[in-house]
Amino acid sequence: MNLIRTALRKPITILVIVAALFFFGIGAIRTIKIDIFPKLDLPVMYIAHPFGGYTPNQMEAYFGKQYINVLLYVNGIKTIETKNIQGLTLMKVSFYPGTNMAQAQAELSAFCNRIQAIFPPGSQPPFIIRFDASTLPVGQLVLSSPIRSNNELLDLANTYVRSSFTSIPGLVSAPPFGGNLRTVVIKADPELLRAHNMTPDQLVEALRINNQTSPSGNVRIGDVNYITPANTAIRTVKDFENIPLYKGGVQNLYLRDVASVEDGADITAGYALVNGRRSVYLSVAKAGDASTWEVVQKMKAALPKFQAQLPEDVKLTYEFDQSVYVINAVKSLISEGTIGAILTGLMVLMFLGDPRGALIVILTIPTSVIAAVLCLKIAGQTINIMTLSGLALAIGILVDESTVTIENIHQHLDMGKPKGLAIWDACKEIAFPKLLILFCILAVFAPAFTMGGIPGSLFLPLALAIGFAMVISYFLAQTFVPIMANWLMKEHKHHPEYNPELHKNTWNEKKELVERADSNKDGKISFFEKVRGRFMRFINRIMPARKVVVSLYLILGIGLVLVLINIIGRDVLPRANGSQFQLRLRAPEGTRMERTEEKTIKAINIIKDIVGPENVAITSSYVGQHPGQFSISPIYLFMSGPQESVIQVALSEHYKTDLDELKDKIREKLKAAEPDVKPSFEPIELTDKILSQGSPTPVEVRVSGRNKQLNEQYAAKIIEKLQKIPYLRDVQLGQSTKYPSLRITIDRIRAAQLGVDVGDISRSLTASTSSSRYTEKNIWIDEKSNLSYSVQVLVPENKMTDIQDIAEIPVLKSASRPVLGDVATITRDTTYGEADNLGAIPTLSVTANTSDIDLGTATKDVNAAIASLGELPRGLNMEMIGLSQTLTDTLDSLQSGLLVAIVVIFLMLAANFQSFKVSMVVLSSVPAVLIGSLALLLLTGSTLNLQSYMGIIMSVGVSISNAVLLITNAEQLRLNNGDALLSAKEAVALRLRPILMTSLAMVAGMIPMASGLGESGDQTSPLGRAVIGGLVASTFSTLFILPLVFAWAQGKASVQSVSLDPEDKQSKNYVPSLYE
Repeated sequence: MNLIRTALRKPITILVIVAALFFFGIGAIRTIKIDIFPKLDLPVMYIAHPFGGYTPNQMEAYFGKQYINVLLYVNGIKTIETKNIQGLTLMKVSFYPGTNMAQAQAELSAFCNRIQAIFPPGSQPPFIIRFDASTLPVGQLVLSSPIRSNNELLDLANTYVRSSFTSIPGLVSAPPFGGNLRTVVIKADPELLRAHNMTPDQLVEALRINNQTSPSGNVRIGDVNYITPANTAIRTVKDFENIPLYKGGVQNLYLRDVASVEDGADITAGYALVNGRRSVYLSVAKAGDASTWEVVQKMKAALPKFQAQLPEDVKLTYEFDQSVYVINAVKSLISEGTIGAILTGLMVLMFLGDPRGALIVILTIPTSVIAAVLCLKIAGQTINIMTLSGLALAIGILVDESTVTIENIHQHLDMGKPKGLAIWDACKEIAFPKLLILFCILAVFAPAFTMGGIPGSLFLPLALAIGFAMVISYFLAQTFVPIMANWLMKEHKHHPEYNPELHKNTWNEKKELVERADSNKDGKISFFEKVRGRFMRFINRIMPARKVVVSLYLILGIGLVLVLINIIGRDVLPRANGSQFQLRLRAPEGTRMERTEEKTIKAINIIKDIVGPENVAITSSYVGQHPGQFSISPIYLFMSGPQESVIQVALSEHYKTDLDELKDKIREKLKAAEPDVKPSFEPIELTDKILSQGSPTPVEVRVSGRNKQLNEQYAAKIIEKLQKIPYLRDVQLGQSTKYPSLRITIDRIRAAQLGVDVGDISRSLTASTSSSRYTEKNIWIDEKSNLSYSVQVLVPENKMTDIQDIAEIPVLKSASRPVLGDVATITRDTTYGEADNLGAIPTLSVTANTSDIDLGTATKDVNAAIASLGELPRGLNMEMIGLSQTLTDTLDSLQSGLLVAIVVIFLMLAANFQSFKVSMVVLSSVPAVLIGSLALLLLTGSTLNLQSYMGIIMSVGVSISNAVLLITNAEQLRLNNGDALLSAKEAVALRLRPILMTSLAMVAGMIPMASGLGESGDQTSPLGRAVIGGLVASTFSTLFILPLVFAWAQGKASVQSVSLDPEDKQSKNYVPSLYE
């Protein structure tokens, strides 16, 4: 009340405050960071450790499990997940929530450096990266040229484009995809080596001797100091051909006589394909504290500068822009908020017939939203999908604050009061109930502060957005609204004159207002009075049967809620029918990269045939593994071997289709064209990637146990079970367990007898089947660019095409025999192409996609399939992970949070009314809210997800808001007249117009969002639908059920105060003779 009095006495001060909020709010809107997700602060780090040429089993034994033994000393570690593929160990280290991640990263780095001592010689410290939403790319920078090779494009991207990323604040310099680093390649000819009795290792030795880096000295001759560099390092690529292979004049044999030298690239590990042609792209990612929108816009602005650094034939474009998601949401908020505010004003105008009052209500909405953005900026939040959802939801509830105030002012003006007094009395009367309502709504969102993990990180910004908007709206309703009402609204001249005697008891005035029918100038009953008359006749008719009606309502309501909650689908976020998708292809294990590329191009053509080439904006693919020099690339896009490829497709904006149906068509066509290829669709939207926590599909079952063979057996069993579930697609094993290999078994005794040791065999075998760079580091400097490049010896791949070619590898220097086949046997075998572990326990993953079904149903059915396997062998574990786990954690947190909120509201209401019974009366409208929200979600095909849950929670808050005002009136009337039945009727008659007005205004405000027709409508429509369904049902229960509940519950209640203070005149302990 002091707030209202201050506002009325110092209106200019309030206007200055409101103007300041508006002015600084506009400034905050212009400068606040725009992002896709709020800061999730995921306690996860990645460790990427490359070591060239080692098999997955070797990487697991020499690196993966050794890391685990040491990293367990790091404080706060929850789990360590390891993926081991050829030449790389990739570890995902998860920490418990609340862990100091700066300290954890420091400890992790220290232990990673310490453990290098027990790794094989030549091992380098790993890459350690903190994982957050910023780690995932928000787009691709594509380089293409009609005349240049991938390796040339990669060199240009790595040297000129990537280095320019530092000019853009917040842009992370991720490595390029699609080519190999420039390298001086010495290709040995096996036949020429055998003709000269040489081994590949001799070429490596000659290279080491003739191409060395050495420091320059200083020579002082006279007064001059001379630097003395020597040409110990070879100057040009051509000069490598002149390296002598023998010393001391033994024979004149040079490198060019047994090998060719090329200014080329490392052994090709993978290709990038853009629109089916080999190309190169860089993943665009932002730093954790940067704005996605700002980074992307600055990068787009810098594209001409980047382009100027490249040759004219190289084209640079930005594709797969994920930042449009959040800007679409901003556009949606603006359009839906504008439409909602206009519809709200029309509702107020329709009920009150007062354009000035409607204008005041409309003015408070943008002011509250703009000031809320200012508060979000001060609180360190960003504009993201969650804060935008909160602000969009707040637009509906903001109507309630100002509308109720304006309606109550009209009610007091109808009593014939002077305008100033009517405004003062109206605002004073509802000040405390509205404050209680504010606390109740804030209490609904209070559990956000106690939630942990991803649910807490997502829910808290939404709760803050709503909370800030609500608090500011309450402030405006108590200050700005009465000021503007004094200046703009008119007195009601056609009502009885003000009676000061009657004014002594406001509730007598209320009673007389109910008994008197308002008339217009012609003396006719107004439309609203006709509606209220019919409504009151209906209430009078059902009031005698209140016990039966209320009992049926509670029994059927609770029962229906339980039924609906069990049949409605569940998802983490609403499923968006976007225009992009990602497809992973798995050819038979061990398929050469070239064959995988052919299958990938065929799949791209199938997609174009289905949707039409004109409807495909761009395709971006990656085939094979990542080069060893870019060991952090698998964090962005994991590839286990040459048999895998990933296709990203962006459809044209004008092309509309159901993605589930399109995916089924692609599966069908692909199966007919390439029956041996296993497809699997993966998340491409950043929201899905974050929420899935690294899982490639919505459904992932992890099988873990010490016995790898047993893991495979049970993985096959669960695959068989899942394939019987009709809506599951792409059911397959996520790891390669039967990768073809050639097992080379060295006979050490035979080798020793022939004068060969294992080291000789190993070096010759490495140079012949992979590259000398794994065993011998050699560097060449390009004097034109002053950049250094690796030099390596290898045998061309086309010279090693048969087991006999391997058997003929020479292993002894200066001798034609023995060759490898003389000292070793070579047999065909299989091995693990990927060895995964959870801690030290081997794991396998069974992955599957869903089609036209919610994730909650899929999770339930998959868990049932796991249970149907019976008791698992000792030490074997099988569980669902990824998005299913996020779903369970999110909904459990929200459900427990809603229950806690209802308990808190109940206790606050009890403290306000000094009655637990009255508090239960207020909460009796909650079942109707749940029924209305769930029913409308079910009818519109929506699911129970984070967005719709927010709508339900908000509906509960609004329902309690209406109930509090109604029951406050009813209880005050009952204490005044002692008749609960009469008080219930009078209260509902008084509150009929404000309840209808605020509810219909909020419903109107939510219609644009619920329609889902705007930008990103699929993502926000469930929120609007939940609010509308809950509001409609809560309005019905508040008007028709709540008066009956109150009349029954308070029918025999005493009007005596519960006060125990003997000095309180209302207390039963009051002794008049002592205090009067």
